[in-house]
This record gives sequence, C-alpha cells and structure tokens, in this order.
Amino acid sequence: MVRLCEQRGGVARYVWSRRFVEMTAAALVAAGLIAGSMGSSRASGAGRSKATGTVNVLYAGSLLDLMQQQIGPAFHKATGFTLSGYSNGSRALATEIKGGTQVGDVFISASPRVNATLQGSANGNWVSSYKEFGSSPLVLGYNPSSKYARDLQTKPWYDVVDLPNFLLGRTDPATDPKGVLAVDALTGVALSYDVPQLNALADSTTNIFPETALVGELQAGQLDGGFFYAVEAAAAHVKTVALTGTRLAGDYTVAILNRAPHGAAAKAFVKFLLSPAGQKILKKNGVTPMVPAKTFTASSRAATSTTLASTTTTI
Repeated sequence: MVRLCEQRGGVARYVWSRRFVEMTAAALVAAGLIAGSMGSSRASGAGRSKATGTVNVLYAGSLLDLMQQQIGPAFHKATGFTLSGYSNGSRALATEIKGGTQVGDVFISASPRVNATLQGSANGNWVSSYKEFGSSPLVLGYNPSSKYARDLQTKPWYDVVDLPNFLLGRTDPATDPKGVLAVDALTGVALSYDVPQLNALADSTTNIFPETALVGELQAGQLDGGFFYAVEAAAAHVKTVALTGTRLAGDYTVAILNRAPHGAAAKAFVKFLLSPAGQKILKKNGVTPMVPAKTFTASSRAATSTTLASTTTTI
C-alpha cells in the first residue's frame, strides 16, 4: 500500500509507509544523478566542439583530385577546419610563394629538393623543415578508347608510344618534377633498351601540358597516353600500365610555411595528413605512406640525399 489509514479520536490520519518513502527518496536521488550526468555529458560535448576556420594548402597538381574529393572532406569532418587548396607544378608553386603571388599555410611538393628553393634567407626563409610522408610511382596512363589501347595492354610501353600518330602528353620539367621524371623515363629506356627514337619524344615541346590539365586532355581523347603519378591516375580513374625498365617515383613532402596566416589550422592539417586516418586515404589512392614520416632540414637533406637517391629517383 502507498499509505495506511489510522482512525484516532474520530479523525482519519494517513501515514506514509516507510517502504514507500524509501523508494521515493531513492527515485529522486537517481533522477538527480541522471540529470547531473546528462548535464555533464552536454558540458563535455561542448568542450569537444570542433574548430572553425580555413587552412590554405598549396599542393602539387598531381594531388588535385585527392585533396578536393577525399583529404579535404575527411579533414573537415575530423577537425572542423576547411581546406582551401591551390594546385600547380611543385616548382611553379615554390616560385609563386617566393614571388608573393600565392599565400599559403602549408606547402606540399612532389619532390623533396623543391623545398631547398624555399629555404634560407636568399629564398625568403619560407621553409625551415619539412616531412617526407609518401611516394607514388610514375606510370603511363592511357585512354581506353584510343586505337593504341590494346597495344599498351599487350606490348611494352616503349614499343607503343613512338608509333606513328601516338599522342603522348607530359608536363613541363621546368615547372613540375613529374616532367623531369617523364624525360628521365624516355631517355633512360632509350639507352637501356636501345630505342633511340624515344629521345625525340623527350626533346619535343609539343607534347607538354599544364599538370592540372593533363588528366582532362587524356579523358577528352586529345591524348592517347601520358605520364602520371599513380595517385592522380587512381583518383581520376585513369587506366595505367607500369613503366617497364624504370623505377621512378614522386616523393611527397609537407611543410608548414613560415609566417603562415593560419598556424593552428596548418598544424591540424599536417597532423591529420600523417595520422592513421590520413595514411589510410593515401594508401587507398596510390601513395605509399612513409611511417613514420621523416623530418628534414636543409642540412639533414644534404646529408641523406645520396641514400634517398639509391632507392627512389627524385629531382
């Protein structure tokens, strides 16, 4: 019973049972604890609210699709920061940074040596150190609708790209490390496999395209094939064949630029890129992560350049 009725002196009196009182008190205490827990949870959640703001990342053109479609959205979801990116050839980016035509927080290059052009007082002291975080092999991408597609699938690439009317694209070695690697692939195989006609392709300037336009030219059918890093080919769903006879690759580096306008966002971006979540995205898209990423300064890079050159060709 909830309460007991007593009759005393003709007056009815109700007496709460001890059991009921105890249960009610316990319920009130529990309710208080739950409310307190909910309040604490809300306060804790508020304390973990994500950041807001933008990080300006200047990155190699070969990472255009990867940054826009995957790294950027994943970074925003994880941190709250928004990635604002600009892409170009790595060397061209370095020139734009020094010239003040591009202002960024983070610089990502496809060649470690490009960082040297931003180090030291003579170069504006833009980069003090950088991290090498992954590599992606140079491959030959091709248009599956090309009349040479079957040949590329069944024959060595160097026996196909010099066929009459084959349209081969590459980037400018003066502004893009990949352009240098493409020339290295052509001249190296020309010598090693006795295909001297490849030297003419290496010397030609009619097959040079901006890095950010090369994928589009191939997909539009304006080219039969072109030189790409595996990462950009994977992101754009470009069919590829391995460059038999070469072991060329782009080595990606990341640096927070000195005098970066958005320092906190820059640090958060680099942390995410090198995290397991970032590495998973890289690996899925043709970049072999370097775990852990290696940090270099101008002096340390000079000391280790010989060792690196023995494993991967860089420029």
